[in-house]
Amino acid sequence: MNRQWMRDQLTEYLALLEKYFSLQGPPGIAPTGPRTARIVGPRTAALNELRQREPTVKEVLKHLDPTLAEFKFETMGGKEDARAAAQRGLGILDRMDEWAANLAPDAPTLPADQFHPWVWDAARTFWDSKHHREAVRAAATAINAHTQDEVGRRDIADNDLMNQVFTDKAKSGQKYLRLPGDPNDQTVKSRNRALRPFAEGCFAGIRNPAAHEHGADWDEQKALEQLAALSVLARWIDECDVEQAP
Repeated sequence: MNRQWMRDQLTEYLALLEKYFSLQGPPGIAPTGPRTARIVGPRTAALNELRQREPTVKEVLKHLDPTLAEFKFETMGGKEDARAAAQRGLGILDRMDEWAANLAPDAPTLPADQFHPWVWDAARTFWDSKHHREAVRAAATAINAHTQDEVGRRDIADNDLMNQVFTDKAKSGQKYLRLPGDPNDQTVKSRNRALRPFAEGCFAGIRNPAAHEHGADWDEQKALEQLAALSVLARWIDECDVEQAP
């Protein structure tokens, strides 16, 4: 909705109405044919333009408050009603931004300092200096390092690490991660099944672009959403038990 255009339409209409009201005398004689004497004064010209603008003004008013568009311009007192409707329409437009800011439902906020410590402790310094992409890269690197510590591995990292620590078929002697709980419980099964694709997605879809993209930095919203995803992954890994294949 183009509020400035709507405001312009109502403002110009009101100015024309005021001009019409300020002009004295009868409107004049409108032409009825090509040979009829044209006796059209300023008041008649203003009246004609008001009639031309009326459909647009009513469409504007319908979008603000349908009842405002109900005035009958040609009836007794109709022009005064039109003026009142346009004034009320401008009042609505002047307050719409204020209403949006103060009457909208409160949206939930996501405080970044409540992300998992692996994520926020690594990202905070870069975030404070507004290096958002680097903050995301640092958070993913921290998750990688903590996961390596969990399973005692330094020979693999990132995607390969995630695939191996969440594999369903660990090699003999290999340490891997599993969420605690009854392994026959459907919820536990479902959560453990989600670990590997989610972790791989975080590293392939978040960590890799953060590490290898160049150019303009990421905007704050994009980076915050990606830190939130990494925080979920960090909490799951931190919750896992370390197991070892026989």
